[in-house]
Amino acid sequence: MIMKLHPVFCTALLLAGCSSLPSVGPDYEKPKVDIPDFPLPDAGTTKADDKDSRYVISTNELSAWWTGFNDATLALLVDTSVSNNLTYKMAFERLTASRWELFGSYAAFMPQISANGSATRTDKKPYTASGWSTGRSFHQDLFKAGFDASWEIDIFGGERRATESAQAEYEAAGLSLNDAWVSLTAEVGRQYIELRTTQQRIAVARANLKLQSETYDIVKSRLESGIGDELSVSQSKYIVEQTRAAIPPLLAQEERLMNSIAILTGSMPGSCHELLKACPDRDWFVPAGRLAETPLDLIRMRPDVRAAERRLAAQSARIGVAKAMWFPKLYINGSIGLESVKADKFLKRNALYGSFGPSVNWPIFQGGRIYANVKIEEARTREACLNYEFTVQKAYEEVRDVYADYTREYHRYEALQSAVKAAQEAVTISNDLNKNGLKDFTAVIDAQRSLLNLEESLVESRGKITSNLISLYKALGGGLAVK
Repeated sequence: MIMKLHPVFCTALLLAGCSSLPSVGPDYEKPKVDIPDFPLPDAGTTKADDKDSRYVISTNELSAWWTGFNDATLALLVDTSVSNNLTYKMAFERLTASRWELFGSYAAFMPQISANGSATRTDKKPYTASGWSTGRSFHQDLFKAGFDASWEIDIFGGERRATESAQAEYEAAGLSLNDAWVSLTAEVGRQYIELRTTQQRIAVARANLKLQSETYDIVKSRLESGIGDELSVSQSKYIVEQTRAAIPPLLAQEERLMNSIAILTGSMPGSCHELLKACPDRDWFVPAGRLAETPLDLIRMRPDVRAAERRLAAQSARIGVAKAMWFPKLYINGSIGLESVKADKFLKRNALYGSFGPSVNWPIFQGGRIYANVKIEEARTREACLNYEFTVQKAYEEVRDVYADYTREYHRYEALQSAVKAAQEAVTISNDLNKNGLKDFTAVIDAQRSLLNLEESLVESRGKITSNLISLYKALGGGLAVK
């Protein structure tokens, strides 16, 4: 018995078979980039003995690292920034656009249907080409309405490769959004710590100004009593004014940092001053930490590294899209509608028309354009592969550089601690010797100037250690807490 298959059923079978056919172009394979397990540039223990008392930085503290500082203001700023920051919102809109691009790519697998309609009147005069044979004028009306449909059968997989590329681009956009989150939270943390460090430097400068002013008053009083000299007064005066002159630039820096934090949180500059102006009497310094080993897996899983890999996958699929242009395209076409030369007969059954059948479009000669497009996409794929390797290299470089800055700053900090203690003792001793006439006032000025410089350096070092720790969290891909 011979069974006749309906054309629609045949089309469905053809579509089902095409979905399982191999697609032209290379099948993507994730490139393997070896990361050498070189020893980290670790400055080692910060203690004098051989025992390393530093805690091991774990992956658990990378997510929502800002909560580890137990600072409600910092936590509020981070939460506000990921909700209101305009740059982050732009990254989110890019992800939304990519999602719709992916959705639109699936339209290639669906039939394309369009509706049309027209009503025309054609007038012919005696001396026109079509009216010459009759020698008289006439006109003709034509009423037409219907639907046209076309369905491409993706035999060679060009559209499948296009959708594969759109899917990878969408994933890359999502990872770029994650990378924007990591960068934003780290920048808020660094700016906040720098602000608090600047405010502490202002406090140190004002405390030293008070000490130096008191010394100036004493020296001036002694001159007025006839037991001092004008040189000591002048020397004391210029050290006071020098310290006073150092405060306005710090206040300007404080203003810039508060404005920068406001921008990061999506607010107008000046809106965060009330929240940030008062510096709490607390310390953000954390104990020294270390990495137990080179964080190879964390480097590979950084959002910027993964986004570069997904863009490589998207570009690889575009080779298949370009190569598919070499092969014929098969379409299933159909149309149905109404057509009549008389308006009153337009909706009658006899005005119905329709057609259904396949068609093929095969570019035989394009002057080398298709070949050139394939070579272009292959070159761009090689570029994307190199960019992926370069991104891995830069990520590894960032981890090593930041870790070196973080661990080695502790040694500088410990040296500064000893220096500040010695400078404080020098100020006390020089004052006593000057009062007893055993040293001139120059020794007092030198001691006070050294104390101010060292105390400022100590405050900066504490802030730099914390800032470097935040940079290390960022380099390891930290900050991807769920909002």
